[in-house]
Amino acid sequence: MPYRAPVEDFRFLMDHVTGFAEVTATDRFAEATSDMVEAILTEAAKMSQEVLAPLNRNGDLHPAYLENGVVRTSPGFADGYRAIAEGGWIGMSAAPENGGMGLPMTLTTAVNEMLASACLALQLNPLMTQGQIEALEHHASDAIKALYIPKLISGEWCGTMNLTEPQAGSDVGALRSKAEPNGDGSYAITGQKIYISWADNDFAENICHLVLARLPDSVPGTKGISLFMVPKLIPDADGNPGQPNDLRVVSLEHKMGLHGSPTAVMEYSGAKGWLVGPEHGGMAAMFTMMNNARLGVGVQGIAVAEGATQHALAYAQERKQGKAPGSGTIIEHADVRRMLATMRADTYAARAIALMNAVAIDMATATGDAGWRARAAFLTPIGKAFGTDVGMEVAGTGVQVHGGMGFIEETGAAQYSRDVRVTAIYEGTNGIQAMDLVARKLMDGGEAAFRLMEEIEQGAEQAKSRFPALAEAVWQAAETLREATEWLVAREDLNDRFAGAVPYLRAFARVLGGHVHLASAMAGDAARARLATFYIRRLLPEHVGLLAHVREGAEDLMAITADDLVA
Repeated sequence: MPYRAPVEDFRFLMDHVTGFAEVTATDRFAEATSDMVEAILTEAAKMSQEVLAPLNRNGDLHPAYLENGVVRTSPGFADGYRAIAEGGWIGMSAAPENGGMGLPMTLTTAVNEMLASACLALQLNPLMTQGQIEALEHHASDAIKALYIPKLISGEWCGTMNLTEPQAGSDVGALRSKAEPNGDGSYAITGQKIYISWADNDFAENICHLVLARLPDSVPGTKGISLFMVPKLIPDADGNPGQPNDLRVVSLEHKMGLHGSPTAVMEYSGAKGWLVGPEHGGMAAMFTMMNNARLGVGVQGIAVAEGATQHALAYAQERKQGKAPGSGTIIEHADVRRMLATMRADTYAARAIALMNAVAIDMATATGDAGWRARAAFLTPIGKAFGTDVGMEVAGTGVQVHGGMGFIEETGAAQYSRDVRVTAIYEGTNGIQAMDLVARKLMDGGEAAFRLMEEIEQGAEQAKSRFPALAEAVWQAAETLREATEWLVAREDLNDRFAGAVPYLRAFARVLGGHVHLASAMAGDAARARLATFYIRRLLPEHVGLLAHVREGAEDLMAITADDLVA
């Protein structure tokens, strides 16, 4: 499907809204000059538009399938993957000593959005590998790093993560996969894993599985889980793929969407694996990969929102229906204009939040500052949940813009909606992201949250001379958010927090969206000011109702019985 990469938006947000200049001013990322950033964005846009976008429909119409134990991928995906690998896009943020480019996560985030907009099903493959690289960099032994990371960066080998089991979904601590010492430093891994994205393919030399399992002396729960590298083909003495390991793809799931991305049931029958990180320290290592992936998945939602918006806009500018003035096409109808403006405004807000998150990650990496680490941690669940919620909502609205033709598969509008739906589920459901935000991320007494609110209010103060009404609305929204946050922090019963967790996360994202739109109006042209006006006047007010929900607590909610819910 046609796609035009929003390179200008990336440039503008990096230059004027998200603080990317602070990143490039550090010694760690000083080589990310404006010329380099321009070249990378331009080249990634070209590849996404010309190489990957034509593959998107293929993945939907011709899904991956299992043949004699080997996953056969959608037509053209092998060539698309090679283009990603040969372009160096997988190892953009990986350490140079391992063959990576050492570039800021902010830049990788922008590139990943373009790749995912063009073909989400294929982009999920390198996203998994990027997360595995980061986990190995932080937790693996020098020997494992030297053997695996260069191959993952080059794209010769692909990476996966194996957490979920039939009885252990979000409750990872319930997993039962076993790891028995072999006596030679390796372990025999036995168990079944489900929902494994890109568990196999027919274009990489090897597939490297990071698998959570229990050692014989493990304690119950997450504290007894260890992490293991379990390759499909066991590397020989020269580091080349050798003998097949005792693992297999049992089946591929028949899914609602994302058909080009194979999702497998994996069986490990005493497969040989090597410990990554300390014994019983698997969750810490896996969370490194998962946190990387959570930002990446939020970006996938934004990517689909961008594609769906472009698709709907093109249709609205061609379709003639009713007594429309001007061009005579449906974009002249007020309600269609409202839908398209909402799609564009929300996509922009979510993109800015994701880039803010990436900037905080980069600054934490470059400086080691605890404040930046706290900011990055706080923004991660917001970026993941809001980005994917926006993806679902915008894709659904895109179907509505198409009217009856949106329900007809040949237009392609429905594919966006089907493909993006899983992003709110995998890498931690959006409900879990919200619970994490109001519990673990507020353990500092709300310090990270209040710092963000202070920035929002400072931005509003600076904008009052040019946009007094918009600035006042954003400032008041931040104050309302502050009051709700203070209320949450004072709640000792976590259920009172959890009952309003999802509305709180959404409200926080709404207010951040007002902040970035206001900043864009201050730095941009009349078009950005008009979009900011639309967002702040029409979408930002949603925070009031959301925060009213937050402050109701859990009593009335938990008083509702299961019988009350029966029709």
